[in-house]
Amino acid sequence: MNKSRLEAFSDGVLAIIITIMVLDIKVPGQSDWDGLMHLLPTLTSYVLSFALVGVYWNNHHHLLNSLKKISSNIMWSNLNLLFWLSLIPFGTKWMGETHFNKFTLILYAILLVICGLSYSLLQNQIVISLKGTKSDLPAIIKKQNFKVLISGAAALLAIPAAYVDTKISLALFATSSIIWIIPSKAIENELSKKDKNDTDTKETRAI
Repeated sequence: MNKSRLEAFSDGVLAIIITIMVLDIKVPGQSDWDGLMHLLPTLTSYVLSFALVGVYWNNHHHLLNSLKKISSNIMWSNLNLLFWLSLIPFGTKWMGETHFNKFTLILYAILLVICGLSYSLLQNQIVISLKGTKSDLPAIIKKQNFKVLISGAAALLAIPAAYVDTKISLALFATSSIIWIIPSKAIENELSKKDKNDTDTKETRAI
């Protein structure tokens, strides 16, 4: 499989995940503010999960851009990540419809931890594939592990927090996404240099 096919497949799965989540939002039975307020937990759950999936898509895009070739380990690691992300709509709907019941919050937190571990696994496989190349990308990508640890810790803390106050768990979920909102500038700069070098090489060959 070439890189573009893997990117297209991943983008398609993530787009479907977001589509399923929004389709799960039912129109209120009454046409007033009370009806909308009753739907508020579902909308909050959707916004939270949309941000989460969006953050994964953004950072996943940067990861795949760093690749030159796709190994079977990368393919399986990517599929593993997509599998766990595909369960986000289920957790989102259950959490919203139960008005953030403690058990559903804990389940959602566990799902976030597994998604984070799966992303880390894919990231490490990409680092392995880049070894031996004349690039700083492996070292730069490795530095992303601290973000994985912080977001994973936030998701784990959401579990005991659910027994204290569900609002604390929701705040920790938001924190785990906010950490990843701005992709690594170092990766972007390195990819820009890589693209420039590739362009210069092609121009030199053409001459």
